[in-house]
Amino acid sequence: MSVEDHPHSGRPSTSRTEENVEKIREQINENRRYTTDKISEATGVNWSSCQRILTVDLNMRRVAAKFVPRLLTQDQKNTRLTLCKVLKNQIESDPNFLCKVIKGDKSWCYEYDPETK
Repeated sequence: MSVEDHPHSGRPSTSRTEENVEKIREQINENRRYTTDKISEATGVNWSSCQRILTVDLNMRRVAAKFVPRLLTQDQKNTRLTLCKVLKNQIESDPNFLCKVIKGDKSWCYEYDPETK
């Protein structure tokens, strides 16, 4: 017994084509705050196919009303690595460095993204 989805006969999907994936990618790049409904209307692709293209083909998910890639780009990884090395060097050169860090408890932070409105 298996819970895996096995291939079966039937009509193949005509919505998840490279052309539709590219249309949806352009819509997301134009405005990351578009809803799946709005993208579906603009591209003419049905809602469930839009959702599948966004999550599977474009590897995106909704975060705070904005679609973002799930994985970091190589530039983002390099930036994080550089910042970690800088912090490590500061800690090694100044043992009291962590005492100067402002700490909080159970607070929410909001990140301002100038790219969005």
